[in-house]
Amino acid sequence: MQHRTRRYLRTAGALMLVSGLLCAGGAPVAAAANIAIGPMLITKFVSATQPPTQAECVAMFTEPCYQPAQLQTAYDEQPLFHRGITGAGQTIVLVDSFGSPTIKSDLATFDAAFGLPAPPSFRIISPAGRIPAYDATDANGDVGWAGEATLDVEWAHTMAPGANILLVETPVNETEGTAGFPQIVRAENYVINHHLGQVISQSFGATEPTFPNAASIYALRSAYLNAHKHGVTVLAATGDDGATDYSNVAGTLLYTHRAVDWPASDPLVTAVGGTQLALDANGQRTQADVVWNDTDNYALNNAYFGTGEPVADAGNGGKSTVFARPWYQNGVANVTGDHRGVPDISMSAACSGLVLTYDSFAGEPAGWYENCGTSEATPLFAGIVALADQAAGHSLGLINPALYALSAEHAPGIVDITQGNNTVTFIQNNISYTVQGYSARPGYDLASGVGTVNAALFVPELARAAGG
Repeated sequence: MQHRTRRYLRTAGALMLVSGLLCAGGAPVAAAANIAIGPMLITKFVSATQPPTQAECVAMFTEPCYQPAQLQTAYDEQPLFHRGITGAGQTIVLVDSFGSPTIKSDLATFDAAFGLPAPPSFRIISPAGRIPAYDATDANGDVGWAGEATLDVEWAHTMAPGANILLVETPVNETEGTAGFPQIVRAENYVINHHLGQVISQSFGATEPTFPNAASIYALRSAYLNAHKHGVTVLAATGDDGATDYSNVAGTLLYTHRAVDWPASDPLVTAVGGTQLALDANGQRTQADVVWNDTDNYALNNAYFGTGEPVADAGNGGKSTVFARPWYQNGVANVTGDHRGVPDISMSAACSGLVLTYDSFAGEPAGWYENCGTSEATPLFAGIVALADQAAGHSLGLINPALYALSAEHAPGIVDITQGNNTVTFIQNNISYTVQGYSARPGYDLASGVGTVNAALFVPELARAAGG
């Protein structure tokens, strides 16, 4: 059983620079009514009894799956853990519509299987209103969001096992217009105003070209302005369809041209893209990370998605048509031009290198699932930020200026990605389309951002650079 419910949001028009913080201009985008927000989740059931081994995943789906210790090793977290930098004293905020009715017991099962400690505190709140009764028949609503919440919680906890977890559930899914997003904004503002966490992770979004007008985004940006004012870091997944994304509410049609997602494209948000890791059983790399792109991985497509055709299955990246280049990207203007470029940084997201979760909510078999997408990358990086917050002794707020400064000075903790691209080919209405994306290159690029991280080096570098 699988979900592929990654639907996104968009805004049109020209936004103004506010006090030099961000600038958005350029040609307005045509108004549309096809706004959809949903979890950026790709997941498939693999076992009812125990987590599969890497070899078992290869046998079932042609590609490996990774367990927590492997990613902790791959991102070189153990030196930090040995020094007591585990995220202690910090709170990671994970925002998901509806949440999951079984998340606390599922996290306990996940932790027991992989030898992880329970988080010091795990709270669930719903500040935007009471959560409706769980509907196990709603695959793209309650069930999809429950899977997303599980991935967010279990893997943010993996990367920062000493951090507190705050799952913020909201009561409305998207239907038409901007329904659902106002509740997310209200919930995030509540978290910020009550000083409940240092980093907010958002594994959702919607395609920019589907927003009706500039006014819609002004109303929805208040949480990011508030977070910037209060020194809270906000992250967002860039999306999972390469250089394009969905054009309709149902999430069945893709734009046949380049497009990026909001809120990842917001200059006050850190956009997290996707990489492909190649790890051995101990978590050591067998080759350097590359940009995630499984479009032409036909064996995987057939085993995982049931099709021998190319699939738009890659990390999103490109240029915003809404926001102009923010000041912190001036040094990479040769890449972004006058536009806000995404992603800013990238983490593991490939379906050719999946991660495991344990899910037991109704609507799908209870057991172990393989997951991929920038929904994975974003909570992974939230854990890294929590480590840096602990190292700095305070929350770091907007980290984007520090990311670009560290990249410019070739800081060892920033690991450049120089291979791969996010060009995708897909079949739509019996027609084959290719959307030409962007290639990785030395330094910043629109496929991987500044690259990925070696946590042992990056965490103290970020704490220094963003510490103020």
